[in-house]
Formats: sequence, C-alpha cells, structure tokens
Amino acid sequence: MDLLKRLSRTRAAQELSGYLIARYLRLVRRTNRFVMEPPDAYDRIGPLMPVIAAMWHGQHFMIHFAKRPQDRAASLVSRSADGEVNAIALRHVGVRAIRGSGARGRDFRDKGGVSAMRAMLRALDGGEMIVMTADVPKIARRCGEGIVTLAKLSGRPIVPVAVVTSRRREFDSWDHSFIGLPFGRGAMVLGEPIFVRDDADAEAVERARKTVEAGLDAVHARAYELVGGRDRGAREHRSPGSSTGAQAENGTAA
Repeated sequence: MDLLKRLSRTRAAQELSGYLIARYLRLVRRTNRFVMEPPDAYDRIGPLMPVIAAMWHGQHFMIHFAKRPQDRAASLVSRSADGEVNAIALRHVGVRAIRGSGARGRDFRDKGGVSAMRAMLRALDGGEMIVMTADVPKIARRCGEGIVTLAKLSGRPIVPVAVVTSRRREFDSWDHSFIGLPFGRGAMVLGEPIFVRDDADAEAVERARKTVEAGLDAVHARAYELVGGRDRGAREHRSPGSSTGAQAENGTAA
C-alpha cells in the first residue's frame, strides 16, 4: 500500500490522472443536454468580463462547463497533492491554475493565500476571469471574506454559478462534492452580479459576504430544481436568522 501511495504521488501518475479526469469531463459535457438560466446569461455577463465566478466547493469538478470558449480563465487551486491533479485537469480543459489556499489564521501565508490573492488580482487586471470557491475552508456552504476582498480590491463583480446534472456520482465528503455522469440532463444557472465598493467598510463587507452566500444558495436551488434532483448539502449549515436568496437579487452589494 505504501508503494502504491508513493507511485500515485509521482508526477507521471498525477499527469495521467489529470488528463483522464479532463477527458471524462469532456464526455460528460458532450453527452448531457444542458439548459442555461437565464437564457441570455452570456449576453448579460459578457460586457462585465472579466468577472469573479463564485462556486461552492463541491462544484469544483463541474463549474468550468459554464465558461464560454472565448473567455480566458484562471482558478484558485490548493497546493495539496489532490490540488496538483485538479490543476492538471484544469490545464487540459483550458483553465489556468493559481496555486494557493484560502486558509484561515496563521496558515494563510503558509498555504499561499497572500501570493494567490496577488496572482488573482493580476489575472483580473490582465483580462482573465477568476473561478474560485467561496466557502470558508472545511466549512461547506459558509461564504468567507476572501472572495469579497478580491472583488473589493479588483473592482470586478462576483457572479454566483451552479452547474448540476441529473445523473451524478455524489461523494461522502465535507463539501458534498459530486461529479456528473454521462447521458443525462444538465443545468447551468448564473446569478446576478454582486459588486463591492472599493471603500466598503467592515459592515459593508459583511453584507456583501451574506449576499454572495445567499446568491450561491439560490443558484444551487434553481439548478437542482431544473434537473429534478435534491441538493444534499442544502441548508445544513443554515441557522434561522441567516440570509435568504432574496438578498442576492439586488445585483449590487456594499
């Protein structure tokens, strides 16, 4: 077992795994009949590019389906061994990986959070959209301040995105992740853009954070509704006083 584990961590094994994942995802994309909501989402979001595409962590296998071929994109990927495989898979589907983590506290610098933030700002300034998870690390469906800070510093809007297929393999993981299966139906749902002013104070940042959280919950609920499925991770993290999807309909936060 130790030998197999060591072999799985070799560069050759990681390259092969990433390539096979990318090939499989292309098969899923080709063999599912996807609907886009709203139907004019690209017409509405296109003029705002580059945007910050927000997702819940469990969407990391599927989210690139919503990217237009002409849009250059970069995605924040952790520095872990699993992250290396994800970065390779992203490369094969035309998404550049920025390595780092949204870790909290003293781990933030160690895990590349500061350098990753700088790299994402440079990418947005250069015309690349950023794709990133909004969750606080290891706390599913709880939006952190990192994505809001990126929007504040860059001036680019956050767009909540969800991609769901009717046939999927769900994993028993903290983030309720899944991967789509071929030959089904799919839904891509884009929320209203959320802007954060560059002079937003702590109170405004918190409002924006809640709006992103609500927006992601709303697009997920709608995507699952469109494919007739159930979101196993929905509202498990919610308390009675937390925000609802209505907060995301303003289009602007802070």
